Amino acid sequence: MTTLTTQMSLLLLLLLSIATFLKTMSTIDHTMVSCNEKDREILLTFKKGIIDPHGLISTWTTENNCCSWKGIHCDNLTGRVTRVELSSPPLNVEEEQLKNLKGEMNLSILKLEFLTHLDLSWNEFDMINVPSNHHNITHVSKLLYLDLSSIIHHSSLQMDNLDWLSPLSSLKYLSLSGIDLHKETNWLQAVEKIPSLLELQLRSCNLNNLMLNPSIEYLNLSSLITLDLSYNYFTSQLPNSFLNLTKDITYLDLQGNYIQGEIPSSLLNLRNLRYISLAYNQLRGSIPDEIGQLPRIQTLTLAVNMLSGFIPSTLGNLSSLYSLSIGFNNFSGEISKTTFSKLNSLDLLELTSLNVVFQFDFDWVPPFQLSQLYLSDSNQGPNIPSWIYTQKSLESLDLSSSGISSVDRNKFVSLIERINVTLDLSNNSMTQDLSDLTLKGLRIDLSHNNFTGGLPNISPRGVKQVDLSYNSFSGSIPHSWKNLKILHYINLWSNKLSGEVLTHLSQSTQLRVLNLGENKFSGTIPVNMSPDLEVIILRANQFEGNIPPELFNLSYLTHLDLAHNKLSGSMPKCVYNLTHMVTYNVKIWQYGIVLELFTKGHDYVYVVQPDRRTIDLSVNSFSGKVPVELFELVQVQTLNLSHNNFSGTISKMIGGMENMESLDFSNNKLCGEIPQSMAFLHFLGYLNLSYNNFNGKIPIGTQLQSFNASSYIGNPNLCGAPLNNCTTGEENPKNVTPTQRNEDEDCIRKSLYLGMGVGFAVGFWGICGSLFLLKKWRHAYYRFVDGVGDKIYVTLMVTLYVEDLAFLCKSRI
Repeated sequence: MTTLTTQMSLLLLLLLSIATFLKTMSTIDHTMVSCNEKDREILLTFKKGIIDPHGLISTWTTENNCCSWKGIHCDNLTGRVTRVELSSPPLNVEEEQLKNLKGEMNLSILKLEFLTHLDLSWNEFDMINVPSNHHNITHVSKLLYLDLSSIIHHSSLQMDNLDWLSPLSSLKYLSLSGIDLHKETNWLQAVEKIPSLLELQLRSCNLNNLMLNPSIEYLNLSSLITLDLSYNYFTSQLPNSFLNLTKDITYLDLQGNYIQGEIPSSLLNLRNLRYISLAYNQLRGSIPDEIGQLPRIQTLTLAVNMLSGFIPSTLGNLSSLYSLSIGFNNFSGEISKTTFSKLNSLDLLELTSLNVVFQFDFDWVPPFQLSQLYLSDSNQGPNIPSWIYTQKSLESLDLSSSGISSVDRNKFVSLIERINVTLDLSNNSMTQDLSDLTLKGLRIDLSHNNFTGGLPNISPRGVKQVDLSYNSFSGSIPHSWKNLKILHYINLWSNKLSGEVLTHLSQSTQLRVLNLGENKFSGTIPVNMSPDLEVIILRANQFEGNIPPELFNLSYLTHLDLAHNKLSGSMPKCVYNLTHMVTYNVKIWQYGIVLELFTKGHDYVYVVQPDRRTIDLSVNSFSGKVPVELFELVQVQTLNLSHNNFSGTISKMIGGMENMESLDFSNNKLCGEIPQSMAFLHFLGYLNLSYNNFNGKIPIGTQLQSFNASSYIGNPNLCGAPLNNCTTGEENPKNVTPTQRNEDEDCIRKSLYLGMGVGFAVGFWGICGSLFLLKKWRHAYYRFVDGVGDKIYVTLMVTLYVEDLAFLCKSRI
């Protein structure tokens, strides 16, 4: 027995050793395997056209073994390349901090014989090179996964056809999202040549045809289970034949197109469907009652269409439904608990902007626990519906514009303090003191209410957007706000807040939008503001001191409003590194920013767009000259320096600000002539140069003469159209008055006499001085004078003799 036990122990030990050895062998680092030379050459050919600004594939040239190159995976035994993964997704998609490849995408990489996985997504290639002999690529039948999708908002990739797909017979996943395929009219037939395809992603490809080629009687995509055709340009109805392509499809995304007509009945035949999105189209008619017969549907998205009629009660039968979004339609009737009777799995409910009646009993408790609820603009008020308080798992809540004016204090506090993603209660009439609350949402919007007391505390964990504008908050910024280090957006416009707020927010190093306008904040502008700032609004406060030069080194800044404060001193004379005010760079905004903007002589409620550039320093005590560097910001469209003490002249460089639409220099001490270059500001819609010391003639140009005299009044020495008091001799000498003419003649006469006097004195002392100092000149002068005297004497005597003789002769006669 002992011997048997020993043998068994030895056998188990041997098996364990063998297993350990095999595991070790199977996990050998791929860098120990030398790659195939042919594969290496193909990869280097692919690399030739790539621009790699971030050095992502720098190892491709510094090491010989391509199996150790970044993004390359080889078979551990053969050394053949099996996977190429060069995707460059950002760490946070919202940030778009991409480190991506550019240049040419050369599909000769498909010649890798054992390649099964190719991922080049999230890059910015601008050209695709499809080898002309792609039909001869026989080895790519092993390819299972192909993702060439581009960054949709940056893509300039175009592809004329999809014929190169035909050899990829084993492909199961294909994504070409973001590539322009508008020239490929038979894309469905091209895809059909891949019989094993399970997932097809063609999002934002400019496709415009959902109809089958009439010459093709039948198209088989029976293996397809996932299809994403969102955000294309399908303008027709959704044909039944299209939805009959495959019966086993589980995921269908057609949102963001222009699909018309009604929801086709063939949709109800897709019994395996789990996800369907038809949002953002132009669908009409009603939701079919039969939709409640889709047994496996989990996500139903029909929002933003033109659907009408009653919301079918059969929706309540979809027991597997996880997400329901039907907002922004024209439904009528009412919604009651019957609509939700069996929706035990519901997690997301979106009923935004529905003109329906919500009929829920006060004590109704839903069968679900939501994590997301969106009821904006849906007539919920005047009280928050009691069933919402029963939702203990809510992470996102949108009750904006819902007519709510009254809340249950204790339940309300408990509700909003547990929201940790999105809390939007804006545009209501709620009145509560929130000073003792701590909010922890990622996005917090309580704007346009009547909240009072001090500002609520905000948990630093993950908060990025805070909008508390248009309320009656008072007091100073809570100390807890000092820790909001990843805050991107803050809007406190139009409250009763005070104190030195900027010292509390100077640690928010990722801040992009800072709007503190219409309060009573004080202090100075700090030097260490977030380098990512794009919008700064400190308007109508009590800030004082100088503008720190560091403010003009914010390269992303596009909107600067410091108007109506107590700021003083001169503008910094430094290099203005406001890059986005010099070069045209449109940024993709992640949120709509509504700001108060004064432009073109009027106040506007203005949705900030990424292409707007504004500088407003009006109504302060700035002095000194306007720096030349300011006029180098050629992308600025609104510039307001009015009601200050600026002096000096306007630089002629202002003519280079060709995008200028609103220009206000009024009520300063500017002088000199208006630069002729201002006539080149062809987009100027508002101009105010009044109440300065400008002189001379207003430059002639269609734009400058189109404004009325109020744009130039208060400059006594300024003339020319549209002013009527032009009195310069150059323009109209007939209009000179007698008094002005006499003054001019006296000035000329005085100048003439003064010149004659000076000339006589210089000539007299020049001659006399020479006679006095030079002996030879003096003797010569005396001889000259004697000679002249003798000649005068002889001439005089002869003249007298002749006159006497003539008189005697006349007497005798």
